[in-house]
Amino acid sequence: MTDNYCQFPENFLWGAATAAYQVEDAASEEGRGPSVWDTFCRRPGAIAMDHNGDRSTEHYHRYKEDVALMKALGLKAYRFSVSWSRIFPEGTGNPNPAGLDFYERLVDELLSASIQPWMTLFHWDLPHALEDRFNGWESRECSHAYAEYAAYVVGRLHDRVSGIFTMNEFMCFLDKGYGRTEELFAPGKHATRRVLNQARHHAVYGHGLAVQAIRAICGDRVPVGLAENCDACVPVRETPEDIHAAKQALREKAGMFLTPIMEGAYHPAYLEQEGADAPAFTEAEMDAISTPLDFAGFNLYSPTYIRSTPETSRGWVELPCDENYPRLGMPWLCIGPPPFSTGCRGSPRSSGMFPPFTSRKTARPMPTAPTPKTKSGTLPAPCTFSSI
Repeated sequence: MTDNYCQFPENFLWGAATAAYQVEDAASEEGRGPSVWDTFCRRPGAIAMDHNGDRSTEHYHRYKEDVALMKALGLKAYRFSVSWSRIFPEGTGNPNPAGLDFYERLVDELLSASIQPWMTLFHWDLPHALEDRFNGWESRECSHAYAEYAAYVVGRLHDRVSGIFTMNEFMCFLDKGYGRTEELFAPGKHATRRVLNQARHHAVYGHGLAVQAIRAICGDRVPVGLAENCDACVPVRETPEDIHAAKQALREKAGMFLTPIMEGAYHPAYLEQEGADAPAFTEAEMDAISTPLDFAGFNLYSPTYIRSTPETSRGWVELPCDENYPRLGMPWLCIGPPPFSTGCRGSPRSSGMFPPFTSRKTARPMPTAPTPKTKSGTLPAPCTFSSI
């Protein structure tokens, strides 16, 4: 027997995570309104085999069976997402009582099975009514609508959930949703860089307003954070120079999302790169965006290898994986364990706080760092959410 292995800490939480539109089903039942994914999936060719979420795994009706399966698997945590348009079919206005009742039943069922409920308030499924009304995240009104929705849901569930994620993966519903990547997601736009950058700002602003609303309701009693899929920047060599370069690369690559959230300012390289297309913002908005968090979630997929280049003004260079590098079923999904040990060490940090992390969608589970302390005290144990 060898001691050369990584021991999971006693407070490590094994869990799973889902997204409402992918698993709930019941797309038009009990008052739910359409989301941008409902309408996007109706476009011919938008989704493989023209599939949609009208029928899926029936989580809405079979949640008790699902929770029983989680318990049988020995899961200790479940991160579910709330369908905004199930709570507010028009995005704002009168709430739909039946929609929130479902999540109350789900949370109570999880607690009865001794499974921690971790709630995600937004996993890409913007109510389509807000897209029609003011072009979704292109408008500052969407930021305020999101904060009002968050406050309503948290007001009903904060006494029972173990933690709250405001948003999941900005890049997927913004960069992919606004046509700036090869893969197009809902709402399926083809926007200019200026429109995209302003939408990015409104989304992180909405996150900040939601954190403030949550704090006003439950103070520090429930940990609040977010889940991001920024590049896992890995130093090519374990040298101080490459490690520092990887940290700086992550700050720059996360310059429009996680960096302003953790540091209170967009990365200078991002603003310089975008020039006249950079977002317009106020100091008050940046203060809201950088409202302190209790944790930051990292959805780790593939390594992004970084090497120090002191001879350049940037100070680092990315080394792409060549065609012979091992991959999983998707061409971008390179296999590599380094992100799990180094991808979070370089995360942008705010003054006096270094949050724990969660990880999911990985081929193998991995341990987390010890539970840190913040100005609000010791945080609950970090979780790993693996959607195996």
